[in-house]
Amino acid sequence: MISKADIGRRIADIEGRVLDGLRRAGAWLKPLPRGIWRRIRALPRWGQGLLAAIVLIIGAVLIFLAQPNWNWARPLASSIAAGKLHRPVTIDGNLRVHLFSFTPSATVSGLKIGQPKWGAKAGLKPYLAEVDHVAVTAELMPVFIGRIVLPRLEIDRPNVQLFQDKAGRANWDFSDGRNKGKPTRLPPIKNFIITDGHLTLTSLQRKLTFTGTVNAHEQANAGGQAFALTGDGSLNNRKFDLSATGGPLLNVRTSVPYPFDMAVRAGDTRITAKGRVLHPFNLGELAGAVTVSGRDMADLYYLTGLSLPNTPPYRIAANVTRNDRIYDIAGINGRVGGSDLEGALKVDTSRNNRPYLTGDLRSRLLDFKDLGSLFGATAANAPQGAEISATPTAPTAARHLLPDATLDIERIRGMDAKVRYKALSVKASPKLPLREVSLGVDLDHGLLVLDPVEFSFPQGRLQGTARIDARKAVQQNSLDMRLTGLAVQDFVPAIGGSKPLEGILDARVKATGTGNSVHKAAANANGQLTLVMPSGTIRQSFAELMGVNATKGLFQLLTKDPHETEVRCGVADFQIRNGIMQTNNAVFDTGVTRVNGSGTINLNDERLKLVFKGKPKKFRLTRVNVPIVVGGHLSAPKFGVDPGPAVVQGGLALALNTLLPFVGIDYAKNANCAGLMADMQAKGTPTTTKTAAKKAVPPPVQK
Repeated sequence: MISKADIGRRIADIEGRVLDGLRRAGAWLKPLPRGIWRRIRALPRWGQGLLAAIVLIIGAVLIFLAQPNWNWARPLASSIAAGKLHRPVTIDGNLRVHLFSFTPSATVSGLKIGQPKWGAKAGLKPYLAEVDHVAVTAELMPVFIGRIVLPRLEIDRPNVQLFQDKAGRANWDFSDGRNKGKPTRLPPIKNFIITDGHLTLTSLQRKLTFTGTVNAHEQANAGGQAFALTGDGSLNNRKFDLSATGGPLLNVRTSVPYPFDMAVRAGDTRITAKGRVLHPFNLGELAGAVTVSGRDMADLYYLTGLSLPNTPPYRIAANVTRNDRIYDIAGINGRVGGSDLEGALKVDTSRNNRPYLTGDLRSRLLDFKDLGSLFGATAANAPQGAEISATPTAPTAARHLLPDATLDIERIRGMDAKVRYKALSVKASPKLPLREVSLGVDLDHGLLVLDPVEFSFPQGRLQGTARIDARKAVQQNSLDMRLTGLAVQDFVPAIGGSKPLEGILDARVKATGTGNSVHKAAANANGQLTLVMPSGTIRQSFAELMGVNATKGLFQLLTKDPHETEVRCGVADFQIRNGIMQTNNAVFDTGVTRVNGSGTINLNDERLKLVFKGKPKKFRLTRVNVPIVVGGHLSAPKFGVDPGPAVVQGGLALALNTLLPFVGIDYAKNANCAGLMADMQAKGTPTTTKTAAKKAVPPPVQK
């Protein structure tokens, strides 16, 4: 164990060594001045004179620089600033500098920052910013390691005019043009004061105008926050308000985040944020909790630059983080219409400031009518329902089923995206028993691909792709969808306690068209639509009515006779040319009747003109030969009969005074179902090789 005496001796020894070192250093330094002086005297006279002149010049320069009046340096300072900002800079007032200090300072009066070169052609005012007075103080020591730290920065009465043209060029972009969109990064400022600042922003690209005031005090006053940016204007011709507040910018440390609150109102859109500047004065690193609500997400384009789909009213909360040019939107949680929405997104603007949106979104429950908004559908596009009519071919007015909402081509050309969406369950009408929905969105320089487009039913699946090519002046659209293994009985209401039709339905539609809306693209579409029912069962009463057997069919229907007959096959083949769907072949073959159809569906005015003629396969005493007619519109089809053939039959009966015209002697033969299925497969239509959902119940044997 070391005693106190030992510790004392060691301390005394250390002190002795230190004092001895200081004496030696003093002895070495003492002769230096004499040695220097001897060397100077040893120089020739011209050398001594030159050295004296250099010393005098250095002294004069130091005395000159020590003077606070630096007006002589205004052109030099303006030139240096202009080179950094890539635009003209002038100083009309005094320039005062206090250089020789551990905290050098400068004051500038009448500072003016000009517009970029293209500003004059755009008709902008001469100056981007005019500042009455700027006072700045810097710390000297950090400068020697390449850092700038400002203990104090005061800006009096700044007047800033910001402008962005339709092409997206912004006069606040101080880059050299090769590296656009870099976030603003100021050096650390321990005390930042702004007095009576005025800000005006005009963006032709975002249809935004804003006029506001900005102030930053050393402490909060009775009138509000220490830092406040407030103002109003218009966004897309709707009222726009912005308010951003924070604490005093005093004793700010780069390691401590600076909190702020922000509220934005733009028409029906509301945005609130409780955020933090992670490293104060580095606006490239932000984080905060953001809540957004509004009538339609597409309206966010003017605030964010993102081309988002049309939606019903929404309210979304998320945690947003900015890291230089990348925005992470995590923890998305909210509702869009009647659907919940969650997931995460990322926006990358590092590619020449062009947004690239990626992410995954999902809904636990999707309200199906909300999905229609993605394609521009509104309540006006809802089906009006079918009806039985005595005059199905009579012209009637009806609204469009296909949406007319146009796609803004310029918006989708301005960004790229790769987003996936999935709905785990779907709320739809009983006539549309959807289970799941999956969508994939890929957007690349104006080429929008929906892949996959997938709808799952209790039995069966609809899946395929859609392409919208907006890279050229005329928008090109294509669609390729397949329906496989759909259970028809899931879409047919029960009659008399059971489903009148059961079986499997397959289909395929492949078409192309031009136009910036669903309706316009369909109105000039070319392609093919095929539907196939490989097998199934049908209530015999309905099959007889398609005959049309006016006695037996009606009797069985009215008495709710449950007996069934088989569906041998069903085919509907449409050729689509210039928006007109023309039947190539339409056959529905059952055990007791065979129905052939023909006609057109006009996708432009959406009128239906379809005729179905049925023939029995057995003798029917009182079959009335009247074809079934489908007219009206896609949104409101009308079903009825064409009385023409029946009138002719009745006229002949009266003339011949016989019942012969009512006796059906033209019997139908079985359709070549195998050949029809082969034709449909050759056209790319899936044909599910499943048996009917339920075996047909034969009618009782008639004695």
